[in-house]
Amino acid sequence: MPDDKSQSGGQDRKRISLEQDYEVRDWSKKFGVTPDELRAAVKAVGNDAVAVEAHLQAQGGDRS
Repeated sequence: MPDDKSQSGGQDRKRISLEQDYEVRDWSKKFGVTPDELRAAVKAVGNDAVAVEAHLQAQGGDRS
């Protein structure tokens, strides 16, 4: 389901939606990984941004 742009707020900013190209691009850039690496991390730990960041750091050190 696409993001409702009128309902942006705290919870939405803490979740990574792989269905939104701009989110994949922006989160990949933030974490310093490729889109495929981001997708693999979300598959491994879920879409919580904090958990994804921790997973990526554990996989390859500090990448952000």
